[in-house]
Amino acid sequence: MGNRSERTGWLKGPGFECEIEPPPEGTVPWRLVLLGPPGVGKGTQAALLNQRLGACHLSTGDIFRAAKSIPEAERSPAMKEAIEYMEKGLLVPDRIVLDLIRERVHCLKCPWGFLLDGFPRTVPQAEAFDQILQEIQVPLDGVLNYELEIEKIVARLSGRRVCPQCKAVYHIETLPPKKEGICDQCGAQLILRDDDRPEAVRTRMQTYQEQTAPLIEYYEKKGLLLHINAEGTPEEILNRTIQLLEKRRSQ
Repeated sequence: MGNRSERTGWLKGPGFECEIEPPPEGTVPWRLVLLGPPGVGKGTQAALLNQRLGACHLSTGDIFRAAKSIPEAERSPAMKEAIEYMEKGLLVPDRIVLDLIRERVHCLKCPWGFLLDGFPRTVPQAEAFDQILQEIQVPLDGVLNYELEIEKIVARLSGRRVCPQCKAVYHIETLPPKKEGICDQCGAQLILRDDDRPEAVRTRMQTYQEQTAPLIEYYEKKGLLLHINAEGTPEEILNRTIQLLEKRRSQ
């Protein structure tokens, strides 16, 4: 049996199953959506929540990244369509994203629960997702909205440095290399990615706010939204998240 982080079924889609240990008898799974702007730390929190709760991290971004490495004969129709859009540098339409999710409903029924990251991004997607969950009779337990001031996100991302050779990631303040500007692992010159430059980060933040503000209001009205301060260490943020979840389940 594999571990709880094994995600073959999610990454490859129909016809592929994950090999995971069943949860202990009496386990009540958490089924959660993760919201938050780029750089807020959702990926880190998803990994920590996976360790703490057992719920599997289901990232739509991971599907897109994995798609091209899957042999063409194993790609689903929705995956083939998504790749066509990505190769043209275009956004994948809602219809195809929803098809990718529907192909993976078995992941949404995982006995360990799920942490859905990157979807939904808009109210129409959220409404369609509600319909999918209703059809498979799986309730959504909460929506974790990680929040941080824009200027703090700008500082966090603009301080990031990446190795173009081995892809190692550093931060000039919180995780600096031993020698300034040089990768510890392979000795290459570190770079600041274009989308991590302050002006690019602010543009991404503005786009995120415009797209997700209605989505936040949508889940707030449903009583599912949990506001989480994303300032501090990953462990501090995790503890805040767990406290809010425990409070929610005890109500």
